[in-house]
Formats: sequence, structure tokens, C-alpha cells
Amino acid sequence: MNRMASPYYPPRARWYSPLFGIWQTLQRRMGLDRLHLPEGIPVTAFIASLLVPGLAFIVCKERLIGRAILAGYGLLALVFIVWLGYPVANVAFGLMLSAHVTSIIFLLNPWLAEARFAFRIATGLILLLVVGGGLYAPLRNTLQTKYLMPLRIKENVVIVRTFSSPRTIHRGDWIACSLDSHSVGDAHREGGAVWAQTGYGFGPVLAVAGDRIRFTPQTFAINGVVQKSLPHMPVAGEFVVAEKHWFLWPEIVISGYGNTTEATIASAMLQLATVPETQFIGKPFKRWFGRRQIFL
Repeated sequence: MNRMASPYYPPRARWYSPLFGIWQTLQRRMGLDRLHLPEGIPVTAFIASLLVPGLAFIVCKERLIGRAILAGYGLLALVFIVWLGYPVANVAFGLMLSAHVTSIIFLLNPWLAEARFAFRIATGLILLLVVGGGLYAPLRNTLQTKYLMPLRIKENVVIVRTFSSPRTIHRGDWIACSLDSHSVGDAHREGGAVWAQTGYGFGPVLAVAGDRIRFTPQTFAINGVVQKSLPHMPVAGEFVVAEKHWFLWPEIVISGYGNTTEATIASAMLQLATVPETQFIGKPFKRWFGRRQIFL
């Protein structure tokens, strides 16, 4: 015979029931139990309005303003991508952040309507820091490290696709790479010293693994093919490019003090020029939104 559940005995409490009691206590002490969503706005629409700039205006029946913000935000995002690395892109990025924060403040307006002016200003500043530091800055850093990195080459900006594979690199391809800091020579002895700071290198791959390079006072040769020497190249010697390495002569800025000899500078440059695949960053686009990229 099956036992029937009596309506006089409620079901037993679950193991997680005390958590609900803790949450209710926190709600009362923090005043969260007095907060309610604005009338007529579902939970899903409220969350979406926090994430999508301009959507709060549409949800709150201000459709014209909301659509204008959405369209303006899309235009600013396009300007940011097209002119990535230029000052105008930074301006567009700041306006995108401002539009997003403005949309969130409008969504929270029913809760802030009766608040003091100082509290509303503080809320706006806090939202600016939270949205900017917690969402926009990480997204921009991810974009520029994993997908598109802008590098300033003299007066121009070159967009490098950082998702390129080192296996696709051949002799003659332009690449961007990271440069480790190191020093050559002794500043207190004859010949001086050179300190190379951590940074980025950019240039064409002159030789790949297995190629033999020989230097003379006026030229250098790769597998017997003679070319004119580049600035600060060694005037003698030869070597074979190691496995999983490239040889390129990067464009760098040199600032010198003291009596450092050309041989010391050439030795430091040669160390920078032999780049392992582990320091590979990416390969630049030849054109970026129809704009021909200038590498030199």
C-alpha cells in the first residue's frame, strides 16, 4: 500500500535552504528588497539594455533617440576600426564609452530621479569607471593583442594581423616581432656599451632558417646574392640562420651617449636581427579598408 503525503506536513528543507536565508538577510540590510525593475520592463530586456548602447531608450519608448544612438554607435565603431592607432580612433572609442554609459544612466533613471544631484554625478562617474575599466578596456586590449595590433612606423600607423601563423612566413615577407632587452659591451671600457630596450621590431624577412649570411664592409650576401649593406650592419663575418629563426634588420630608434664604437652597435643590432619564431607577433595587411599601408 502506497503512503500518501499528508497536506499537514510540508516537505523537508533542502541542504541549500540556509543560503536563501542568507540572501534575504543581505537584501534587507543593503536595501535591495526595496529595488524593483522599472514598470513594464522584463528582466531580459533590462539585462540586454545594460549591454547594448541605446537599447534602453527603445525599451523605454524613446525609439527615435534609441535608434539614433545605435546608428551613431555603429558609425563610431567603424571609425575606431578603420583609423585604429590614430587619434581619431581614440576619440571615437571615448564617445562609444560615453554613449553606453549614458544609455545605462537613462535605464536607471527611475531609481535616480529622486536622488541628490551629487549622488547622480557620483553614479555616472562610477559607471564610467566600471564600464570603461571592466568592459571596454579589456575588449580593446584583446582586440589589439589577439587580432589587430596598430604599430606606429615613423609618421604612419601599420595594422598587423596578430592571428597570422609563423609557418606562413617566407623570405621577403614583412613581419612584426617583439624585441627583448639586452646589453652589449661595457660602458667603462674601450668601445662603450649599447642597451636595447624591450619593444617591437618591424621589417622584411631577409633570410630564413638554413640561409647563409656573409658580411663585408659595403655589402652583405644571402646564399651568395649580394646586396648593399644596411645601417649599422657588421663589416665582416658570416653565419647560418638557425632553425625556427628569421633574419631581419628592424627599424629602431638609436639614441647614443659617450664613445660607443660602430662595432659595438653592429654587434647589438645583429642580436636583434636574429629573431626566433617565439617572438613573432604578426604580419601586416597590405591594405587596410582600401588604404595602402606604408611600411618604410
